[in-house]
Amino acid sequence: MNHTLFKHCLRTLILTLAIGATFVQAKDAATQNSIAEKNSVSVENAWVRPTNAGQEVGAAYMTFTSKQNVNLVHVESDVTKSVEIHSMDMQNGVMKMRMLETLALVAGKPYQLAPGGFHLMLFDLKKPLTEGEQVNFTLTFKLQNNIEFKQQVKAVVKVANEEAGNKHDTHEHHHH
Repeated sequence: MNHTLFKHCLRTLILTLAIGATFVQAKDAATQNSIAEKNSVSVENAWVRPTNAGQEVGAAYMTFTSKQNVNLVHVESDVTKSVEIHSMDMQNGVMKMRMLETLALVAGKPYQLAPGGFHLMLFDLKKPLTEGEQVNFTLTFKLQNNIEFKQQVKAVVKVANEEAGNKHDTHEHHHH
């Protein structure tokens, strides 16, 4: 084979491979998007209670709705090194709080983290949380097939509706 023909064949081969790789990347991106869409949990009304100077523990609340059965297995935040999922319930007139390893979400059923119930505890806060600030969370969910996915959530620092005397809170965040 002469040199010119060889160069032409090589150029055609490289071009074909490049087009093929681009197609595969586009297909992978589309697959990733559909996985992300299917594996996303709707998070609404995310908020964090303000804290006082010197207070090292905070609490966060939000409502989850998942399209499929999934477990919340880990939470991280930019305001603390440690976030735990907690449940609260009354036992013999005493409010008991306990840490949960995971929080199971049932497909299509809203799951509310709220004062007096399930919530996220923020330990060893880096600084006091003041009203109006935003707190970033990274939630790690695990599907039945052990596939994990992460989701970013922004929560606003605000006083609880009952505490503020405002029963109609119109400030909502929708994250998809």
